[in-house]
Amino acid sequence: MFKRLTVVLLAALALTACDAVDPNSPLGLRKTIFKDMLKTSEDMGGMLRGRLPFDGRKFADGAVKLDTLAHEPWQHFPQVRDDGKSSARPEVWERQARFHDLARQLEGVTGELVTVTRSQPLDAVQLKVPMDKVEAACKACHTEFRNH
Repeated sequence: MFKRLTVVLLAALALTACDAVDPNSPLGLRKTIFKDMLKTSEDMGGMLRGRLPFDGRKFADGAVKLDTLAHEPWQHFPQVRDDGKSSARPEVWERQARFHDLARQLEGVTGELVTVTRSQPLDAVQLKVPMDKVEAACKACHTEFRNH
């Protein structure tokens, strides 16, 4: 009985591992970047919405990090759709010019956010509009190019 249970558990683990994404693949790399972007923007949004205490220095650091991250994932979208369980719709590869246009828009608004955070002390109220622009840029791309 023990051997049978062991074989079944090993088979289940092997099947689970088959679905794993290679962290060094283009898909794995961009997923890691997007998760980091999400975590960073959620913390920043949390500060502006009162879920987290507002800390101007942390917000400014988050803006710089988000701007850096906003420039990174696009290089990990190959010209042809890659294998793996991706949230990206086929339109990413079918409408690459539009996809890259939205990427540049995100890069632009994250850059604007960094500029606004350079003048200390920061006021959370004044950061709302530039942060809303960042969130809108993310949403625009997700709406067109991501399976939810």
